[in-house]
Amino acid sequence: MNIALPALVVFALLLPGFIARSRIKRAERSSLDYSPFGQIVTEAVLWAGGLHLLWLAFAGLLFGRQVQPSLLLGLLVSDAPSQARAIANLTVEAGWVAGYFGSLISFAYLAPALARAAIIRWRLDRAGAPLSPLLRFHAAPWYYLLTGADFPPGEEPDCIVVSGIVNISGKPWIYMGILDDFFLDPEGRLDRMVLQEVMRRPLEADKQSGTPAEQELARFYVVDGDYFVLRYAETITLNVEYIKLRPAP
Repeated sequence: MNIALPALVVFALLLPGFIARSRIKRAERSSLDYSPFGQIVTEAVLWAGGLHLLWLAFAGLLFGRQVQPSLLLGLLVSDAPSQARAIANLTVEAGWVAGYFGSLISFAYLAPALARAAIIRWRLDRAGAPLSPLLRFHAAPWYYLLTGADFPPGEEPDCIVVSGIVNISGKPWIYMGILDDFFLDPEGRLDRMVLQEVMRRPLEADKQSGTPAEQELARFYVVDGDYFVLRYAETITLNVEYIKLRPAP
């Protein structure tokens, strides 16, 4: 018990920080977090420290409850009698302690997710925004590239056109369509894109004379179907074009 109890107490104290850190991040990797261990622990400790300071302030203002350093130190020492006395005193305050950690963990789970939704809603993380260095989701590059999230509010593209070169029987073909959705694998790599209004042409069919609209119609073949799935692993190169529609004169 001498060794296990302090470790359990430290885990309980840091758990809200780890939860808050994971909930506010937008990461495209879903299998494992490969961030450096020191970075993960540092961020979790900072989150935990901030949350505990906030919750202790609320506890003091709303309920008149104050932290008892002697009780906390008694739980962290390896001396069995000191631990026993601290546990006995903690049992008297069990209801308050359970309410403290229960409400804190619930807040750490919900509040960062709401903050992340607000960041995305008002595009506070876009490139060039004042708070972008602090709020940007650095672990989600495909999100910014394939959603147009870096555009200011009101200037978002109406559609995103994706063009990819695919090797078919040793011959390169260009597939072009309007991006409807995209999916990532558990490692955070782009897996496939779902396109609409897809057209294709051989890469060698370069631009001809005439207006740009006539050139496109002459070079491309329409692919029948409602949706076209383009696998990124089979794509040699990828081009992304953001299109903003304007009212006709």
